[in-house]
Amino acid sequence: MTVRSRLTPEREAELYEAVLDLLREVGYDALTMDAVAARTRSSKATLYRQWRSKPELVVTALRHNKPVNMHDIDTGALRSDLHAMLARTDDCQLEKDSALMRGLAQAIHQNPDLHKALRELLIAPEITGLDAMLKRAVDRGEVSADNRALDFVPHMLVGAFIARQLIEDRDPDQEFLSDYLDAVVLPALGA
Repeated sequence: MTVRSRLTPEREAELYEAVLDLLREVGYDALTMDAVAARTRSSKATLYRQWRSKPELVVTALRHNKPVNMHDIDTGALRSDLHAMLARTDDCQLEKDSALMRGLAQAIHQNPDLHKALRELLIAPEITGLDAMLKRAVDRGEVSADNRALDFVPHMLVGAFIARQLIEDRDPDQEFLSDYLDAVVLPALGA
């Protein structure tokens, strides 16, 4: 939990962008609060006062720059909800996000604090939003309440994001993810 910020929203955004740039450049393990302080011309004391730890700062920066908020997507149909979610990001951002996630994937296995912060501050809220979207689809009759694929939608979405780089050596893009939604996720849900 961050303390009440005395930083302006512009300054916070600048700090978050610097953290993400450093993550892309050096990876999680080599990222230090000293490097963030130097890059942003801040004091380490300020950084630790605002964010208690490196994992919290990193996850908060990721959450701040994440353009998708599933809680406010409700088009009235599951397919258009999922495509609206995808439309909130562009190929350039997908490429940046892919690079960050690859770097963090290794780090979460070696840093339990990062893993915990990532789950609490970024993943859990997104899964809650996705669950609400899927519940609305069930309530509308688009998806059967007993469809086992409902439990695996987060896995399918994360899998698409990660697997393309692994299998094809290409970052996921709008076209790939849109096709994936239509060819894999929606048919699995019977929608």
